[in-house]
Amino acid sequence: EVVGKKILKLERRGKNILIVLSENKILLIHQRMTGHLLYGKWKFQGKELKSLISGPLLKDPQNRFIHLILGLSNGKQLALSDLRKFAKVLVWPADKLDQLPEIAKLGPEPLEPSFSLGKFREILKKKSGKIKVVLMNQEVISGIGNIYSDEILWEAGIHPLARAERLDDNDLKMIFNALKKVLNKAIKAKGDSMSDYRRPSGEKGRYQEIQNAYHMTGQKCRQKDGGIIQRIKIGGRSAHFCPIHQPR
Repeated sequence: EVVGKKILKLERRGKNILIVLSENKILLIHQRMTGHLLYGKWKFQGKELKSLISGPLLKDPQNRFIHLILGLSNGKQLALSDLRKFAKVLVWPADKLDQLPEIAKLGPEPLEPSFSLGKFREILKKKSGKIKVVLMNQEVISGIGNIYSDEILWEAGIHPLARAERLDDNDLKMIFNALKKVLNKAIKAKGDSMSDYRRPSGEKGRYQEIQNAYHMTGQKCRQKDGGIIQRIKIGGRSAHFCPIHQPR
């Protein structure tokens, strides 16, 4: 399906990477929990696949779980490393992308210029439930996962168990501003590599060096308010927060 097709551009929709190809093809890749794309060269040495490029592509153990390799015309390769094998790759007609359920159901992109405070308020006013769960619902807003929902709520000073339907306009404004700030910081830092994620070069992102809540249980809050970061479970996922400036 993809051999011989030209890569026209790269896009993203929610957590889906979209490689737009010639002849009306799109290669959709969802990296899931532990997947990440790598750009380099690999070769089998016996039964073991080895990077021909030194550095993190070869030495970082998180980059060795390769399940898919696409050869490129410049001699390099695009590989998918995925420890837990949850990632998804599919080919789809480009002109029917909106017919894919995983695309059709996605909420608006939070960093699009059209995603205004007014639109955010309109969306959230119709939702009920714990605010952390609402923020992570891809049908409400696309692209926000566990790490960044914690970081957004810490920045906004909102408890993760707060009910979305009870938040006032000022609360929503604080979350909206925090959302924009945190996501832009994360992109500038090239992602969070506290766990499995790696950049295409095989290197770690740097957001884990500046995060304020996620996986910081027991540490002093960086707001210097005397709080100690706590961890609770919400909907089967961890939530991290400061009980002082994020009161229930």
